[in-house]
Amino acid sequence: MLEDHLLYRVEESIAYFTINREKQRNAISPEVIELFSKYLDQAEVDEQVRVVCVTGNGDTAFCSGADLGGGVQGERRDPTNAYAALLKRLTGFPKPTVARINGHCLAGGTGFMLACDIVIAREEAKFGTPEVNVGLFPMMIGAGIFRNVPRKKAMEMVLLGDQLTAQQALEMGMVTRVVASDELDETVDAVLKKLASKSPVGMKLGKEAFYRMADMPFEEAVDFLSGELKRVIATEDAREGMRAFIEKRKPVFRGK
Repeated sequence: MLEDHLLYRVEESIAYFTINREKQRNAISPEVIELFSKYLDQAEVDEQVRVVCVTGNGDTAFCSGADLGGGVQGERRDPTNAYAALLKRLTGFPKPTVARINGHCLAGGTGFMLACDIVIAREEAKFGTPEVNVGLFPMMIGAGIFRNVPRKKAMEMVLLGDQLTAQQALEMGMVTRVVASDELDETVDAVLKKLASKSPVGMKLGKEAFYRMADMPFEEAVDFLSGELKRVIATEDAREGMRAFIEKRKPVFRGK
């Protein structure tokens, strides 16, 4: 069934996206891409959802990339443009996103990972872009790689196609934390709950502003962000946050 390829659930203000193809090492099928886009639309308009968590089923692979067993293009449709659109959608998503790297993250899975704001990986996980080993090249995900990894290290990774350890991925800037396997869920849960406690509108405006200014010249970026700060200060959540700080209490954010 279509819905079996990607599981979606919402609990305590957190939307969980779980690639559900464990036997295929959570490889990306056209159905995964279609459902991912569908559920992102749902999560964006759902006021209950404050943060998104992306992961894979099982403990072997987060995502091993495109399902080459089904062909690069497949019989029904070419997923290339749909995958590119999904990377853009996830990267610019207005709510905070966390990648829970439960296992190996390779090829197209790297695109999902780098599109997320925060990446937490178990120490046994392996990373890499092995496309060159089968005569391909990591094209679309290169946009994310070159915005997170120093250029020479990025070129070494994509040209050699070797697997990297979680520690190497951390040092290269691809992940934000590496933890022991038995600490993964606890660490991810703590981060998700902390994000869910923040102002939804403040984070939305902030993420949108940072996404837009990423490639601006420095002076233009500073001027742009100055104007965006005024938008954040004008929100009800900002006023509530400042009142709570003065009154020495926890703020109650309502996303307005």
